[in-house]
Amino acid sequence: MRCPISLIMLILLALHCVCPHSCFPEENIGKIEAQRVTVFFAKPLEASAREIISIYPEVQGELEEMLGWELGYRPTVFLIKDRDKFEKMIGSNLFVAMAVPQKKLIIIDYSRMIRPFTLRATLKHELCHLILHQHIKDDNLPRWLNEGIAQWTSDGLAEIIMKSDRFILNRAVFTHRYIRLEELRHYFPQNKNALQLAYEESKSIVEYIIKEYGTGIMLRILYDMEDGKDLDTALSSNLFISLDELEAGWHKHLKQKISWLLLLNAYFYQILFFLAALLLAVVGSVNLLRRRRDRLKEYEEDDEENPSDQRN
Repeated sequence: MRCPISLIMLILLALHCVCPHSCFPEENIGKIEAQRVTVFFAKPLEASAREIISIYPEVQGELEEMLGWELGYRPTVFLIKDRDKFEKMIGSNLFVAMAVPQKKLIIIDYSRMIRPFTLRATLKHELCHLILHQHIKDDNLPRWLNEGIAQWTSDGLAEIIMKSDRFILNRAVFTHRYIRLEELRHYFPQNKNALQLAYEESKSIVEYIIKEYGTGIMLRILYDMEDGKDLDTALSSNLFISLDELEAGWHKHLKQKISWLLLLNAYFYQILFFLAALLLAVVGSVNLLRRRRDRLKEYEEDDEENPSDQRN
């Protein structure tokens, strides 16, 4: 989650300009400072803080290799043990972590670090936000692209926590109730279902660009935006289409994909019975051939044991 401006102000106020003592009671605060990252943590989380120190160089290296960009500063990571404090801090109970690029900061709700929100994947997702915002100006980076790239680099992990609805995007395709990408340029909806759909769309459109045009083209779009081009210009320069045309092609791709799913669903039992019948026919044929072979073998053995007299 890249924090909206309104939340940033709330967080900065809550953190007293990122003072760790405002997150933890003074006697319970711990700090580990390494060459590449600094971690503040509630003292019961010292082992997890050391895990971040251990995995951070590899995570940063993987992101820099994927994106072709370096992170030019040492970020700070806060590990929060108290779920209520984290929720009050960000103003929502739907997220497990947040990046604040303006303060070079990552905040993680450790109480929710269970699969799929592993510490490594969550750190990678939020660190991706920091790298993107270091190289692309805030007002030039659409929210959907920001979240889509972060999910792509962290193996599809979204930082929202809610009951997963694996078919929410399929239903949007079937009912033609997409959220248009232009509506997701600056903000994501606050409604839980709409928020999940926004994340699913962000991941899907980035995956579509990479599948149709290649990873290199996706990166060239980002590099053009780093140079100051807006998204529409970057798309036109690299894909030779507009955002509306890209969105239409993506919708068509989703419809074709869901058509196969609907076809399989509509004829599931017929297909199942056909495959079962085909399997039984194959098994029956194999058994028949085996019985014939065994009988032939028995006849041959009988002929060898009781040879008939050959008379002229």
